[in-house]
Amino acid sequence: MEKMTERMVREQLALAKQGGYLIEVHNLPGDDYFNVGFVVGIDPTFCLLISIDWDGKINGLIVIRISSIQSVIKGSDYLTTVSEKTKVAHRYHYFDIFGVQEFLDAQPEITSGNLLGNALQDAYAHQLSVVVGTQKYKGNDDFFGRIVQLDRIQLVLHYFNEHDLSSLWEYRVLLAQVDYLRFRGTQMATGQQIFKDIFPEE
Repeated sequence: MEKMTERMVREQLALAKQGGYLIEVHNLPGDDYFNVGFVVGIDPTFCLLISIDWDGKINGLIVIRISSIQSVIKGSDYLTTVSEKTKVAHRYHYFDIFGVQEFLDAQPEITSGNLLGNALQDAYAHQLSVVVGTQKYKGNDDFFGRIVQLDRIQLVLHYFNEHDLSSLWEYRVLLAQVDYLRFRGTQMATGQQIFKDIFPEE
């Protein structure tokens, strides 16, 4: 897949936001994994998507560093399939089981200004679980946990390993190294349950 220039990426994101259509965002090496969603915010550094999973339902929100995006695709057969699945999800009332659209309607300011800062503040203030992806690991590893410290330079995450729940680990991440942040969705709900049951002291 040919890599787009950053200017082309920004143009495609802006068009998708304006048109309200579903896109693929390829921000990780290889074609095995990419994000699908609706663009709801763009700032000079990041974009904000309502993430749609393979079942056609909202999987939460994701903030992605624009400079990390290799290509933006619209109108693919994969997107057509996912779009059809969203119709089924709407029909059977599981399209937005975590209330992401209601959250955005109630907090529209989260879609403008400093998108990463908004997402981090939301998660930190409400002690919500997040998934943090960094430039260092480029999707080969990300970190699933709770932000325990946050300032303008870095965040401190207490995270767990799903294959080893013996303890929590701590990871300090410079905000300049954050490639993507998932929040307010399926993984948030799973993380909250794990913290409640496995790490109640946290």
